[in-house]
Amino acid sequence: MNNKSNLYTMIKIALLIALSVVGSLIKIPSPVGTVALDSLPGFVGAVLLGLWPGAIIGALGHLTTALSGGFPLTIPVHLLIALLMGLSMVGFGYFFKRNKIIAILIAAIINAPLSLALLSPLYGWGFFYAMIVPLTIGALVNLLLATLVLRYVKHA
Repeated sequence: MNNKSNLYTMIKIALLIALSVVGSLIKIPSPVGTVALDSLPGFVGAVLLGLWPGAIIGALGHLTTALSGGFPLTIPVHLLIALLMGLSMVGFGYFFKRNKIIAILIAAIINAPLSLALLSPLYGWGFFYAMIVPLTIGALVNLLLATLVLRYVKHA
């Protein structure tokens, strides 16, 4: 890569991070208040820019949403969730060109039930059951909108 293409890639990453910040302000009602449209740009970035840029965009998107909600689950827990969000972006980006349905399912599973199951020792199964529906809906909305955007964006 030359310096010009590196600059263009950095600009694209910055724009997707900015869109994550905007998406973090569009909340989906949940008991915790950290479900939002923040991961949509990360999913798009994972396909268009690569797995790791997408993971960074997705993780920062979650942290922005958590920050706007006052880090209701504590900063260390939200850092763990951000890592899981990044993993969700990697799963989506890896499978998207092979099989879109599998990509959506893997990302949604990492995003909702897996993340909640990992948090259940800290917050109990009541938290899992309270969050599973809104978090799954949020994940699917983000994933379906990202898939729609990717359908119309040139993959260059």
